[in-house]
Amino acid sequence: QVQLVESGGGLVQPGGSLRLSCAASGSIFSINAMGWYRQAPGKQRELVATVTSGGKTNYADSVKGRFTISTDNAKNTVYLQMNSLRPEDTAVYYCNALLSVGAWGLRNNYWGQGTQVTVSS
Repeated sequence: QVQLVESGGGLVQPGGSLRLSCAASGSIFSINAMGWYRQAPGKQRELVATVTSGGKTNYADSVKGRFTISTDNAKNTVYLQMNSLRPEDTAVYYCNALLSVGAWGLRNNYWGQGTQVTVSS
């Protein structure tokens, strides 16, 4: 059983910062990639940022220069540092992980339960 547990969401004023964390646990053979997606009310889920096991990162244009994705491989954890937050960043943020799991190392895609980020004055 593999779980992704997110934390760090909340209410912040425009221009503020938040740091999201997502820890993967279970029968993980290896981590291929991890990332963050978000879904605002009435909108489709969209990519925010991803990072591969080799350290290659990818960001949505809307967050470049403001958000930073990073990992702690020893803890199977991915972070999203969000600075200069805007009201349009308000959404439920979901952790995503592409993992090789179990004794056979089968590759599967996993999602966290989501954490609410609200940017408002």
